[in-house]
This record gives sequence, C-alpha cells and structure tokens, in this order.
Amino acid sequence: MTPEAALQLQIQCYRKMTGQQRLEIALQLHALACDLAREGIRRQFPDATDDEIQRRLRLRLEASR
Repeated sequence: MTPEAALQLQIQCYRKMTGQQRLEIALQLHALACDLAREGIRRQFPDATDDEIQRRLRLRLEASR
C-alpha cells in the first residue's frame, strides 16, 4: 500500500467515526505528546522534581500557543 492510499484509508476510517470517537483519539494523542515531552524534560533536567517537570511542560505548552 502506498502512503497516499494509506492516508485515504485513514481518512475514510475517521469519517465513519462519531465526533466523540475522533475527540477521544485527539485527547489520547495529546496525552501521548505530553508524556513524550515530560520524558524529554526529565532527560534534560534529571534532578527535576515531578512538580518542576510539570511546570516546565506547562511553560512549553503556553509558549506553543
């Protein structure tokens, strides 16, 4: 399957989903992105507390707006 065909198939699948199902996927992707960002922050600042990591994540999210 070509990348273009895979994309079209994915779009078809999304169109068959309810709005709630698509929202759930979006929220899961957001949570995954936050988890990955936390891990990056943790590697960059290995001595940071969980509160510090969360603060730095919040700052990154605010900066991206």
